Amino acid sequence: MTVFAYKATDKKGQFVEGDIEASDYHVAVQQIQKLNYFPIQITEGKSGKSFFKGIKLPGADLLGQISQKELLNLTQQLSTLVGAGITLDSSLSSLVKLAENQKLKEVLADIQKRVHGGSSFAEALSEHPQAFSKLYVNMIRAGEEGGVLTASLDRLAKFMEKAEDLKNNIRSALVYPAILALVGGSAVVVLITVVIPRFSVLFEDMGTALPLPTKIMLGMSAIVSNYWWLLIILLTMTVAGFISYLKTDSGKYRWDTLVLKLPLFGALVQKIEVSRFSLTLSTLLKSGVPVLHALGIVKTILSNSVIVSAMNPLQAGLKSGKGLSGPLEQSGIFPAMAVHMITVGETSGTLDDMLAKVSETYDKEVELSIKQIISLIEPLMILLMALIIGFIVISMLMAIFSINDISF
Repeated sequence: MTVFAYKATDKKGQFVEGDIEASDYHVAVQQIQKLNYFPIQITEGKSGKSFFKGIKLPGADLLGQISQKELLNLTQQLSTLVGAGITLDSSLSSLVKLAENQKLKEVLADIQKRVHGGSSFAEALSEHPQAFSKLYVNMIRAGEEGGVLTASLDRLAKFMEKAEDLKNNIRSALVYPAILALVGGSAVVVLITVVIPRFSVLFEDMGTALPLPTKIMLGMSAIVSNYWWLLIILLTMTVAGFISYLKTDSGKYRWDTLVLKLPLFGALVQKIEVSRFSLTLSTLLKSGVPVLHALGIVKTILSNSVIVSAMNPLQAGLKSGKGLSGPLEQSGIFPAMAVHMITVGETSGTLDDMLAKVSETYDKEVELSIKQIISLIEPLMILLMALIIGFIVISMLMAIFSINDISF
């Protein structure tokens, strides 16, 4: 038997927590429900007996920000409570007690206060745009107006879970290349700043007899060793200037245009954006948000400005009765298969379901594309590091081998 720590609410919405023994997670849920509690959070291990319980590491709250993971957990918990028949006011009150992030606790307390005072849930959420996006607020508003708040919360939770899974897949795929770059770069820095300067003492009296590759390497080593602070300043200024350029409309548009034209990476970015577009629009339409309003919200969650600019003809086409698939095809931004699937959805009256299938299809293609790119990046990075380190070693060996040709 395993001990599970649980956090739950009773039928009155009061927050409770404790421990329970069960053979597995699902049995623990059933036993908690038999106690007439609605489980919110269940974790393996006893509650309140961990040495680290209550201890917060530096930066654990992300400098007072609410992470997407915390927002996802909040949405799932709220969906569970409201779906169990507990009033929204009581559910929010329970979640205030459950929140560990102080910023989240403050935001939830303010929302609960506004809801208790008669404000709608969507209006209360809209007072905190730094935590809840337009997509989040509009889906809640549509759920409230249609009397299907629980369904909207459930769709929101699934939407956020899929978006988080996509981010995690990309991050996990980049871990190995990042480690490889860090280790290789560190090796190059050590060679240039520690090893080569020791060799330079032996070669400093050789004059013009040194081979050209050795002269180049000794010069680079001297620059890095003596002016490393200047290089850091120049690199920082370059990065800051590039970031500032990307913040301008023209700079971001030109960069996004270039990214879409890159081999492999351009197709990957396009697939990611198509998946985001399809999943978001499908979720909004299923929640009862009007399609024109939904497109306006979709524009705010897309990151590539070239694809965002393609949304304007879509809205104009819908207003003139052209539908969605026609303007999408004319934009030339969306792949032919995605356009065809959306056309089928419009024709059959199942646009929201077909958009969800488009998202699922391109999620799989994104995962496959990431694997293909990583499989190419790894050998290329190894080859690049080998060439750099090989050049350093050969330049030193050339000087050593040429020492017999130098007249003293």
